[in-house]
Amino acid sequence: MSLPLDLIMFGALIAFILLGYPVAFTIAGVATGFALLGWVLGDFNIQLMGAMGQRFFGVLTNPVLTAIPLFVLMGVILEKSRIAEDLLETMGRLFGKMNGGLGVSVVLVGALLAASTGIVGATVVAMGLIALPTMLRNGYDPKLASGMVCTAGTLGQIIPPSTLLIILADVMSNAFQQAQYAQGKFSIETISVGQTFAAAMVPGLLLVAVYCVYILGRAWITPSVAPAMREDVDAPTGLEIASAIVPPILLIIAVLGSILGGIASPNEAASVGAIGAILLAGRRLGVPSQLILLATAALLVLAVAATLFPVRLQRSDAGLGSYGLAAVYAGLALFALGVVLRILMAAVKDGLLKASLLSTLTVTSMIFATILMASFFSLVFVGLGGEDRVHEILKELPGGATGALIFAMVFVFVLGFFLDFVEISVILLPVLIPPLILMGIDPIWLTVLIAINLQTSFLTPPFGFSLFYLRGAAPKEITTGQIYRGVVPFICLQIVAVGILWLFPVIATWLPRWLY
Repeated sequence: MSLPLDLIMFGALIAFILLGYPVAFTIAGVATGFALLGWVLGDFNIQLMGAMGQRFFGVLTNPVLTAIPLFVLMGVILEKSRIAEDLLETMGRLFGKMNGGLGVSVVLVGALLAASTGIVGATVVAMGLIALPTMLRNGYDPKLASGMVCTAGTLGQIIPPSTLLIILADVMSNAFQQAQYAQGKFSIETISVGQTFAAAMVPGLLLVAVYCVYILGRAWITPSVAPAMREDVDAPTGLEIASAIVPPILLIIAVLGSILGGIASPNEAASVGAIGAILLAGRRLGVPSQLILLATAALLVLAVAATLFPVRLQRSDAGLGSYGLAAVYAGLALFALGVVLRILMAAVKDGLLKASLLSTLTVTSMIFATILMASFFSLVFVGLGGEDRVHEILKELPGGATGALIFAMVFVFVLGFFLDFVEISVILLPVLIPPLILMGIDPIWLTVLIAINLQTSFLTPPFGFSLFYLRGAAPKEITTGQIYRGVVPFICLQIVAVGILWLFPVIATWLPRWLY
């Protein structure tokens, strides 16, 4: 009887990652070692390695994945332009006079930052430095305050646009196509980033509502754990509220609206987001607000006018009116470009541009290195028969499709204690998802269930990334044990949210079906 090299390979991967080796190198080393071992034992066809170049080229030219760097750049620029500070300070003054008000402010700001930046680490650190000390000064229970900051920061994984949803859209679309080929269908459907964003929108807002209800309920039952603000602060004026909230909301509408409305591809929408983030950063860099507003208006007018009245100068019947309109469009574009270049020059002098580009390159390199090596790993895993073994395991589980889905969700949840969402998404899901879709499970609904499940991996000890981020930013009086205990109720709330979505799939499916 031959050794189950596929199972041993997966176990070896988890073991080496837990030992602390760099993830991308670990994945590549394990895949190489087991490919050679399988070839020596006669369990692996080494000629499969000839597909490596084509697989790598497909990842690097994937039009979905190439949107990631621009979305990361958008988030990094917004994070470094101190948008979180303005939001937290304004929302705290707005809701702070009610029991649990500061906690609700943290959750709402987390949701806004999630939809505008999508970067978990930046959001958790910002709120750990700004909101957590404020809550402690006003008598909040340290465990509850820590749990709220960690949880609000992870909303960047479920509320679009987020890197997790972009990766999931690609993984699920490939799995969906694979399942359709297995069914003998060759006129196949795909899952787009827009559908994934639309599906996650309402469940993301549902999570925000669940968190707020829990915080207000805790404050009502035990006012001492989340009291009203003791500090004497003035309520924000309407202008202050608008200046803090309206710019990120407009950016969210521009990015998500263009994708959900089918106006722009993910790459084009990410470009819009990056330019919008640069314009928002101009306020911090000393560029006059009037100039930024005029540049924003010029871009909006250009986008609307070019859509309604397109100009095609290459046509033989292009007249004087077409050339005049083209000159107006060029003038608007050049004016906006001049303002953007002025902001970038100020960002170079301030050091913001260098720091933003370095962070973007670091995050993007980590993500793509993991995805590329995971493609290598999955090739070897499938070659060793791992995909067939997963299919057989899921088929033999009691309860049919429901039993298989419960097993898959529990398995992903447990792996979330030890592995990062990128590793789970690109290593495990490509072999776990196709058989579930073949069993008749809606791929859109399944995507959102897995997204919320993977979001929980940021909160689960011992390796939850949000816990580490907060540990580094929290005041010294906050202990690691308090952070761990503080997230437990919110992990339970995540499970409740998954249960609600399980019982009412329409929460995730109605919006993409209506839009697409």
